[in-house]
Amino acid sequence: MRQLAWGCIIVPGLLLLLPALGGGTPAANTFDHAYGAYGDLLSAYVIDARVDYAKLKTARVSLDDVVGGLGRIADAELRRWSRAEKIAYWINAYNVFTLQAIVDHYPIRWRWRGLFMLAPRNSIKQIPGVWTDLRWIAAGSPMTLDEIEHGTLRPLYLEPLIHFAVNCASVSCPPLRREPYVGTRLDRQLTLAARDYLASEFGLRVDGSTLYVSSIFDWYGDDFVDDYAHLVDGQSQKERAILGVIAKYGPRDASQVAQSGNARIRYLRYNWTLNDVEDRD
Repeated sequence: MRQLAWGCIIVPGLLLLLPALGGGTPAANTFDHAYGAYGDLLSAYVIDARVDYAKLKTARVSLDDVVGGLGRIADAELRRWSRAEKIAYWINAYNVFTLQAIVDHYPIRWRWRGLFMLAPRNSIKQIPGVWTDLRWIAAGSPMTLDEIEHGTLRPLYLEPLIHFAVNCASVSCPPLRREPYVGTRLDRQLTLAARDYLASEFGLRVDGSTLYVSSIFDWYGDDFVDDYAHLVDGQSQKERAILGVIAKYGPRDASQVAQSGNARIRYLRYNWTLNDVEDRD
């Protein structure tokens, strides 16, 4: 039985003891920083770096519950969290909202832009306004995916390794991992995400002294400058930053090339095909 807290009210000739409103002490913060429900979805529907969207669609209630839980966090509460907890929250929010966007439109159909069909056929890019118009509630406010990534994560936290963690539901994107990001393990998780992506054919390929790297480095290479450009010599700041990341997190052969002083960087063509188990080659 819940114990009641008591207060007193003084009226002429009487001292009244009454139960205090609210039960005395404030309710404890019940947010699950381990993201257990989200973790259950990931372990059930992420298979070898792909997502089983057809089966995930049958778990729509569970997915919506996870989305709703992220939306119930107020900005004032988020501000009290550690930096790592905030980053983990925003990465998970971006990835969960992306999953919901795909499920909402699954199976994805071709659409026209003018006289031309957008390619690839099965891609998040077929969803109108997926990054700029669709909104979800996060930290108490309606936000787009672009606002989360480019208006919050990148400028506020200056953690370039988030580029290996946010998932755009595409084959060339760093894969959705089978566990949520959590504040207490964030550094280790981001390091593993970087190493795994650079060990994949979509993140990095080596051909002699040429390093073929993901177009993510072309688009966001400047984000790595402050932390990684000082690790190698020569070339432009952006190229030094890219080589610095490879030197630190890439496979041994790629790391050696990156530190050799004569490495060349080329960018891989980005494959926007949906990361669906149904489309596996």
